[in-house]
Amino acid sequence: MTAVSVAHRFYLLGQSKLEIAEEFGISRFKVARILDTARESGLVRIEFDVPGPIDLTLSEQVRSAYRLERAFVLERAFSEGERPEVRRHIGALAARLLSEVVTKDDVLGLSWARSVNVMTEAIHRLPRCPIVQLCGVQAGMDMHDRSVETVRRVAAVSGGDAYPIFGPLVLPDRRTTEILRRQPGIAETFSQFPHLTKAVVSIGAWLPGESTVYDALEPAEREAIRKRGAVGEVAARLFDADGNAMNTGLAHHVLAIDADDLIRVPEVIALGYTAPKAEGIDAVLRSGMVSTLITDAAAAEPLLKLAEARPLA
Repeated sequence: MTAVSVAHRFYLLGQSKLEIAEEFGISRFKVARILDTARESGLVRIEFDVPGPIDLTLSEQVRSAYRLERAFVLERAFSEGERPEVRRHIGALAARLLSEVVTKDDVLGLSWARSVNVMTEAIHRLPRCPIVQLCGVQAGMDMHDRSVETVRRVAAVSGGDAYPIFGPLVLPDRRTTEILRRQPGIAETFSQFPHLTKAVVSIGAWLPGESTVYDALEPAEREAIRKRGAVGEVAARLFDADGNAMNTGLAHHVLAIDADDLIRVPEVIALGYTAPKAEGIDAVLRSGMVSTLITDAAAAEPLLKLAEARPLA
């Protein structure tokens, strides 16, 4: 029964091995051997409460390959459904993580993306902190999917101040963009960007249907940007295959956080999934901007091949 008492004190009461050793009049090395025996015999069983259907092996491989703080990969069985269903699982994982890592001292930024919007619907608790919109919204989207509503919804959960952007993501020209950026409400939101401590963004690929920005542009501009080497996109900011932020004409007619401000955010949680986005995800991860990636097996498997072909320096 000594093993039961020792295990109870260590695992349930949180006593240290030294405290237990003094109480039982034995060495702490003896305590360690008793705990090892308790696990080997089945007296103690250690279980992990994994937050959803995560492939732990793939997660660690992706995290290591791209030198991330965290990576969570949705299991293959949950990656093969329709996109809305995959998106729901990705959003749920992100919501759980955000609820665990955000503190009252944070300033949280949210980009426009269906996956981010789905995530916010799954958030039920969050410390009081400011919520900042990182970019405008794509014209033609249902109000249910708009970032203004997303920011308000998250701010209502946290009780913090909301900083929305009442404007479209893509504008017709530079002059219109400059005029809107000077509007008091939008200017106030942009003034929060240097203070961001955490952000949740979506990674897009420069392909039809894989980036809301791509889909919002005229074909000639899409092709011109592609020829310049654009591969990945985050909050209307473009990255080439080596992870370099690109300076294109697009930067002058979008309402969005600057790439430099985005890269300076201490912790960026990126949602990027499905096989067609793998090269875009790879490009953004090479920028060093992302600290946590939430993805699925369909994207993780080609990602590992890309990382193996071109290991990070």
